[in-house]
Parts: sequence; C-alpha cells; structure tokens
Amino acid sequence: MKRNWQRRLMGNLAWLVVAGLALGALTGAYGWSLLLVTAIYLGWMLRNLMRILHWVNVFDEERSPPPESVGIWGDLFDALYRLQRRDQQDQERLRSIIQRIQDSTAALRDAVVMVDSRQSLDWWNEAAESLLGLRFPGDRGQRVTNLIRDPRFARYFVQGDYREPLELRSPLNDRVRLQYLITRFGQGERLLVVRDVSRLYQLEQMRKDLVANVSHELRTPLTVIRGYLETLQTHPDGVPATWSRALKQMQQQTERMGNLVTDLLLLSRLENSDESSEPRKVAIYPLLQKIVEEAGELVDIPSRIVLECEAGAMLMGQEPELFSAFSNLVINAVKYTPSPGTIEVRWWQDSKGAHLAVRDEGIGIDPVHIPRLTERFYRVDTSRSMATGGTGLGLAIVKHVLLRHGGVLSVRSAPGKGSTFSCHFRLQSCVPVVESA
Repeated sequence: MKRNWQRRLMGNLAWLVVAGLALGALTGAYGWSLLLVTAIYLGWMLRNLMRILHWVNVFDEERSPPPESVGIWGDLFDALYRLQRRDQQDQERLRSIIQRIQDSTAALRDAVVMVDSRQSLDWWNEAAESLLGLRFPGDRGQRVTNLIRDPRFARYFVQGDYREPLELRSPLNDRVRLQYLITRFGQGERLLVVRDVSRLYQLEQMRKDLVANVSHELRTPLTVIRGYLETLQTHPDGVPATWSRALKQMQQQTERMGNLVTDLLLLSRLENSDESSEPRKVAIYPLLQKIVEEAGELVDIPSRIVLECEAGAMLMGQEPELFSAFSNLVINAVKYTPSPGTIEVRWWQDSKGAHLAVRDEGIGIDPVHIPRLTERFYRVDTSRSMATGGTGLGLAIVKHVLLRHGGVLSVRSAPGKGSTFSCHFRLQSCVPVVESA
C-alpha cells in the first residue's frame, strides 16, 4: 500500500513537471510556467486539505460520507472513512457491552458499587440505593467512607486486607445485617459488593444462643455430679473395689465435660460481641511466664519449655482473652510433644507488627488438615485427642480472640517434624518497647 502511494505521488510530480515544460514551450517562459503549474497544484492540495478537515470536524454530528476526490486524495478520503466506520462500530459494540453489564448488575439483589482510585463513588446499581441509601447523582463523587460512616467499615476499607468479608448493621435499618466484600481492580479502583445476610445472621445467632443456653444450664448438674463423686471417693468407709475404677472414670469424664462447657461459654461470649472492650496495655512477658509455669506442671522436666521474650514487651488488647489464646497454644504443644522434646515460646516485634510463635517437636500435622484446624471439634487424630483430654475448641477460641484483636493465626507443620503455631498482630496494636536505663 505504501509503495502504491509512493508511485502515485511520483507520478503526480512527473505530470506536474511535464505540464510545466509543455506550457513553457508554448509561452517561452519555462520558469514562470513551472511556478504557475506548481501554484495550481498546491492550491488543489490545500483545497482538499480544507475539505478533509471540515469533514472530520462534522463527522460525529452529521455522519456524512467523505467528499469526492481523485488520485491520492480520493484514496485518503476512502481510507479515513473506513477507519471512522470501524471506530464507530467498535464504540457501538463497547456501549452495547457496557449497557448489558449495567442491566445485569441492576437486576442483582446485591448492591454493587464501583469506587475509583480516589476512594470516591463512581457508579452503583439500584440495590445499592435500597441497601445503603445512595442517591444519584448527588452522591456521585463523594468519598465512600463519608457515606458509610461506621468506623469498622472505614478501618476495613483503608487497611486493604479483604480476604474476609465484613458484617455490619445496615445504616438504614438496625434489624438488617449487611455483608461487605471488596475486590481490587484496575489502577487502584475497588468493587464493593454488599448483600443482605440478615436471615443467615439470625439463624447463626439462634445457634449461638442455643449453645450458650445449653452450656449454661449444664453447669449446675455437672457441679452436683462432681460434688457427689468427690464425696463418694473421699468417704471414710471407702467404696467397694469394683466401684473404684468406675468412679475414677466418671470423675475424669465429668471434669472433661466441665472443661467443654467452660470453653463453649467462652467461645459464645467471644462470638456474640462485635467489638472488644477498650484495649489496654498488656505486659506480654509476665503473661507468657505465667502460662509457661502452669504448662510446666504438665511435663516431667519444666525446662523443656523455653521462653524467649523481651521484658518490656507490650500489646494493646484484653489480657484475659490473650491469656486464654496463648495458653491454648502452649498447652497443646505440651500435650502433643513426647519426652524429651522441647517446646519453644518466642515473642518478637518487627516492622510488620508483633508475633508469637509456639514451636513443638511433636508428631506434626498433615498439610491437608491445616485449613480446618480452627473449626469447632475438628480433630486430626480422634483417638489421640480423646486421650489428651482436649475439648476440640482450643484453636477455635484462639481464632476468635485473634479476630477481636486484629490478628491472624498461621500454622506451619509436617508429619514427624513438629508444628509451629504463630499469632501475628498488626503494627497499630504494638506498644514501643522502652529500654531501661
């Protein structure tokens, strides 16, 4: 194509020279003849250039065909017209796709909100108006955190960790429960999907209330049974030898049932509270030292538990909850580490936050089980868990305590190589360590 245009251009120049020389031969003034022919040719070129500029400017409004011309300009007009038509078809196809996307999202019951890189509302569907109270066009361009004013949503939106959805009450109706899920796309934009989970929340709340009420009601009969068993075992006249073993097993199972009820009540309290109480400074070293001392009573050699922690380590949170979570990890490590294995408890702080790692030299865990470890009553080895007297709720309690403190739990393990359970807390929860003089 390029060579064809070059040949046409060279041909036009050749005809221009021939016409100038022919006119010069007739008039005897070759210079003026060539100048005149060149001026006429340039005028024709300028006229076609003005025509094409005019056509390009009015094309979007009138959609008129290109002006008629011959030679190179005719080919140029036709080529530009084909490009314009192709661009017009592409635009119509894109508009059709966008319209279909908008129609499909408008039909969704879930709210869909597009947030630009400046955290401002760009577009939303009709469901967003009924669930979030957004109004078009007045709210367009407003910051999303100015319209959804819950502090928990602001923290969730800013921190950028969207692996888990956020559940909050609706800003329009306290009886409606909404779930927020954010996905990143493009150059810093976010897609916010909001769905009504009130029904699921009510069912979950009924389950939690049932567990809490049943657990609470079980405490009284268990206390009575435990008391009578202790009375029988300490009776001055003694008990028949045939009953001794039975009473001992009954005592063990009653203690296990009591521990299970205690853990269920603690887990219920953690789940039923949306937010922790006002966080306070918690001294980590004495907390861990107390846990290690209590766990040391369960092993034959207390020195098997090694604690590494700075004396001035501090964390913002609730001390009873942290004690429960950390002690569960340490006691689990003790139960599953055979003698003479060592348990390491290490606390440290870096640029990412504060961390607690509990490493044991136990039997290890197959990686296939790790994603489900924090589920209630999930057991990797049922027979071994029963023998150790566990309730199956320890790691579930750890998970909920960390969630309430903005932390996460990670597990690294392999069969026969021990396990490392680590708690990671965000930098905002840390308290700088003050060096003593």
